[in-house]
Amino acid sequence: MSEKNREGKHTAREKLAVEREKQKSADKRRRALIVAGAVVAVLGLAAVIGVVAANAGKDDDSEASGPVVAPSGAQGKDSLAIPVGKDSARSTLTVWEDFRCPACKSFETAYRPVIHELTNAGQLKTEYHLVTLIDGNMRGTGSRNAANAAACAQDAGKFPAYHDVLFGNQPSEVDDAFADNAKLIELAGKVDGLDTPAFRACVEKGTHNGWVAKSHQAFNKGGFSGTPTVLFDGKNIYQDRTMTPAKLKQMVQEANKE
Repeated sequence: MSEKNREGKHTAREKLAVEREKQKSADKRRRALIVAGAVVAVLGLAAVIGVVAANAGKDDDSEASGPVVAPSGAQGKDSLAIPVGKDSARSTLTVWEDFRCPACKSFETAYRPVIHELTNAGQLKTEYHLVTLIDGNMRGTGSRNAANAAACAQDAGKFPAYHDVLFGNQPSEVDDAFADNAKLIELAGKVDGLDTPAFRACVEKGTHNGWVAKSHQAFNKGGFSGTPTVLFDGKNIYQDRTMTPAKLKQMVQEANKE
């Protein structure tokens, strides 16, 4: 092999080595960029997840810092209960309800006739506590807005009838129809004498939103498992699988004999 050929091959090997080094450097830079990009992406995702986590399970609690205006005639601790019936009744039924809650509607459908009968007879007093559980679980403001409207109806002395209308016209759980104040005012037309300028202003201004928020806070502090929560003279009867409207009626009547 001539000296010229040897020099040519040597030069070629040197060029190849240089190219390999360049390729290694390029690969190293590319890997560094990929890693850096991945870090940025992860940090970005973490930031997004942090925002989502920070807001998960929250409904619009801005009203909680507003004034707590209890509806007319509200009773109990912090005036969080809307009473229906005579104070002289020997038995008290305490009901925690959410107007968007399907189970609450089922309870109302089954027990309402008996509750009305016993309340009208002066044998039972029912205390309603309004909750916004579905707003937190499904998102929206329908539970809160409906509860505020019901409190506005209490101001007008029309709570029992409007309460029943709301459950009678309850949308599906995923449909936040009660978030629309116009819908709540429309339903008020089903209750004689309720749809007044004062009621409309109360609904549209969210007069009792702070009170509703405080009621929901009391529900959370009470350690209840869900809605409806129904207590008869302090005992949770909704968890009693043997409970029926007839059994509830018997319990009330027996209490009134004592």
